[in-house]
Amino acid sequence: MWDIGGGPSGVEYSWLTADSDVLYRTYTLQDLEPELQRRGVDSVVLVQASDSMAETETLLDAAERTTLRAAVVGWLPLNDPHQMEIELASTVDRRRLVGVRHLIHVADDPRWLLRPSVLQSLGLLADAGLTFDAVAETPRLLAQVPVVARQHPNLTIVLDHLGKPPIAGGRWQPWADLLTEAAARPNVVGKISGLATVSGSRIGAAHWQPYVDHALETFGPERLMFGGDWPFTLTAASYEQVWDASIGTLSALNSEDRETVLSSTAERIYSMEGL
Repeated sequence: MWDIGGGPSGVEYSWLTADSDVLYRTYTLQDLEPELQRRGVDSVVLVQASDSMAETETLLDAAERTTLRAAVVGWLPLNDPHQMEIELASTVDRRRLVGVRHLIHVADDPRWLLRPSVLQSLGLLADAGLTFDAVAETPRLLAQVPVVARQHPNLTIVLDHLGKPPIAGGRWQPWADLLTEAAARPNVVGKISGLATVSGSRIGAAHWQPYVDHALETFGPERLMFGGDWPFTLTAASYEQVWDASIGTLSALNSEDRETVLSSTAERIYSMEGL
């Protein structure tokens, strides 16, 4: 998942420092495989954590080498449409590259996603059949998701971490209304992930249920997927805790809808059927 030494490609993670506690070590898919096997998980999507082509190549290599069925949401230079065209021409044939993400939540410009150059590149992404994962972790960023979705109706936008609902404080707004606005765009998909890191002491299905129920009501199972957010989630909870809490929030669904959230949506959105 990441190598604190940079690995063969010299990947740099600006946010990963010696002060990062449990995260400050090298994590590989092999570290997670026992957890996946215990739960019958045989497919994964590796999602970028560095805005660099070096990490994209590293993740693609890891996806090729694992025995799991694996896809990659990597990074491409969305701020440079010309370079985007070059990179798309050289990487779009890499069948495991199914989507792109940029760390918009740590960008210096809070309106980075709405820059003309970025919007142009997102159009190129849509033309190439790749998705865009939006780390819209603040109300301001979450409000930008439907704006981009309207401008690019053919671009599938995956909303990471359900836009970070304010679980720790037991609050509801403005998150709930903003999620409804995002879900109103048919090309936006929600990802139930990253909830442990915004829960404080309120980790568990009982605390998460109202927020997941709101996502189910606005998106429906066919536009919701589960994400483990591992290893970053280890700052708040184990993979087992996240899995159990997430499964608990889906207990009222019938088996078909539960399977949709846990598997089918991701398979369809990330075009994993042929992997």
